[in-house]
Amino acid sequence: MFKNLLVVVFASVLTLVSAQTISGQYDCMLAGAYTLCQNLWGESAGVGSQNSTLMSTDGNAITWQTNWTWANNNNNVKSYANVLHNTAKGMQLGSITSAPTAWNWTYVTESEGIRADVSYDIWFGVAQSGTAATSASSYEIMIWLSGLGGIQPVGHQIDSGLNIAGHTWNLWNGPNANWQVFSFVISSGEVRNFSADLNEFFQYLIENQGVASTQYLQAIQTGTEPFVGSADLFVESFAVTVNV
Repeated sequence: MFKNLLVVVFASVLTLVSAQTISGQYDCMLAGAYTLCQNLWGESAGVGSQNSTLMSTDGNAITWQTNWTWANNNNNVKSYANVLHNTAKGMQLGSITSAPTAWNWTYVTESEGIRADVSYDIWFGVAQSGTAATSASSYEIMIWLSGLGGIQPVGHQIDSGLNIAGHTWNLWNGPNANWQVFSFVISSGEVRNFSADLNEFFQYLIENQGVASTQYLQAIQTGTEPFVGSADLFVESFAVTVNV
């Protein structure tokens, strides 16, 4: 369901200044340089609800919020409410010179015993374009800035103490459907004010994990995977750019 929208144009930058909320299982909406999606793909494994709200866009930056409550099946992801950059894709990894990103987020509220991650979800494939999490996908690259409640990524931990982009990570790897998943999990605590060059992660995978530089970047998404509990996640600002 969409609320009323007021659009202001200033200096050729489109800014959305009234909140718009989506609440359906697979509802999506265009949001400036991004697409905001509910993606309640694991909803059937639990009981609860979730909605996501676009607050504003400003050039390559977006502000948004998602509010959720989920119960049952503690080890099952219920959703991945996220934003997808509409044009930061289609480049071969070997041609990328930098991919600067900045993500400032916080939990406005969070229940006791929450199980959830806050993460990048990045997709590589042989084809230049392709929908994430389909037969077009070769690799899924997750970067967990937060993982609460003892949750774990796909597969098993294959390395630890990796210093990349100014932080220390543990690396997990395992298969999911027809693609391989590499998950960089922050080694301790959370990073709620993250600024980095994603290309550092890409180059690490090429140099150390056998990912071919001919693979194409197919998608960059950021959001949250809740398992159980309730929370109100506020993304004060997110931005990403890919340079070749």
